[in-house]
Amino acid sequence: MPSRPDPQDTAHGSHSGHGHSLPAGPDADHALTGRGGSTRRRVITALTAILVPLTLAMIAAMVLLWPSGQHREMSLADPYGTTQGVTLFSGTVTAVQTRDCGPQTGTLETPPGAVVGTPPSVERTCVDVLVDPDGGGQEALSVPIPPAVSASMDVQAGDRIKALDLTTLPGGGTGGGADYVFVDFERSVPVLILALLYALVVVAVARWRGLRAVLGLGLAFAVLFWFMIPALLEGGPPLWIGLVGSSLIMVAVLYFAHGFSLRTTTALLGTLIGLGLTAVLAAWGTDAAALTGMGDEYGYVLSTVAPEVRLSGIVLCGLLVAGLGVLNDVTITQSSAVWELQSADPHASARQLFSSAMRIGRDHIASTVYTIAFAYAGAALPILMVVSLYERSMLDTLLSGELVEEIVRILVGSIGLVLAIPATTAIAVGVAKAVQRDEQADLQPPEPRP
Repeated sequence: MPSRPDPQDTAHGSHSGHGHSLPAGPDADHALTGRGGSTRRRVITALTAILVPLTLAMIAAMVLLWPSGQHREMSLADPYGTTQGVTLFSGTVTAVQTRDCGPQTGTLETPPGAVVGTPPSVERTCVDVLVDPDGGGQEALSVPIPPAVSASMDVQAGDRIKALDLTTLPGGGTGGGADYVFVDFERSVPVLILALLYALVVVAVARWRGLRAVLGLGLAFAVLFWFMIPALLEGGPPLWIGLVGSSLIMVAVLYFAHGFSLRTTTALLGTLIGLGLTAVLAAWGTDAAALTGMGDEYGYVLSTVAPEVRLSGIVLCGLLVAGLGVLNDVTITQSSAVWELQSADPHASARQLFSSAMRIGRDHIASTVYTIAFAYAGAALPILMVVSLYERSMLDTLLSGELVEEIVRILVGSIGLVLAIPATTAIAVGVAKAVQRDEQADLQPPEPRP
């Protein structure tokens, strides 16, 4: 009777020998080793012949595109640290005081033609807080909170804030105004807690693979911040920077998180195909839709600090990076689905296996379309609210510079991932069936001796 594979071997996507039954579990997709039948060896050779030169070409391209260091000469001065005599400090709120600041105090300047929502006769409440500065040695300082901040966020004792100390300026304060100016909330502790909780939950549920995924995320951001962003700041070709950087991120992250196996390799091939299609669509869409990259103030800042940077190219590169996570999700899921279906019905033909996997893929497409659209809508919600107030048609609103970049990003990313699903499925079916033929040959009883 054929022996079952060792659980440790199947957990790593490899077999310990030739004596096991047809695909023996969810991870029986084989490690990338030379063991096995001739068909499997040919499959591994073919995949290696594709991926190794491609990866080497990506590395060579990254070396050629690597930033020279000129970006270090570009800098933006800290707006809170450039004025002599002004210091930025952090502290803890110890008490909150409210006062009537009248109908006009603290109101924001409204744009021409805007209809103010709050009637002028409505009294507004101003908030002052007593802050105990870090380091001690000082009495509590009174810091006024801007009305827009206090209206959207209830400041409470125990909150951490940052403020400017203007008392050392000539004359003290700002011409009779406040001596201390609120800057922002201090968020390092809650963000750190959320980050640790995220890592803990991922590792607790996904275990070793989850830990590798979290570490791979750090590797991806290293490529982004050490290669892609500096290269873009120095005026490098954004299409190639985005394509090379994104591809190398996927090569590293997929193998690091999921291990070297045929399953991972087929997902990687599907991902690279999807990235290539997304790059073509992004290049055309950026040019055809005349995306200038000047939809917000950051575009104007970049054009001032780094005038050699073409902002439309930054938009193009952003289209590639934005779809990486979802593209990785659908390709690895489709590849895994093919092997699971193969394990459940080893006698299914390649056509039947492809059809079954595509039924799963179509469900994934339907849900992913909503995921991308609502993720961008949530991130752009303040822009959507402001733009919706303008007296113009919905079509003009959607095609405005503030929103059209998000719409093109959704459409380009969605098309790329939708096309990556059948490509990944076809590759995975071909590889899985080739491996199965070797296993079936291994199970054939030896011919009787005469």
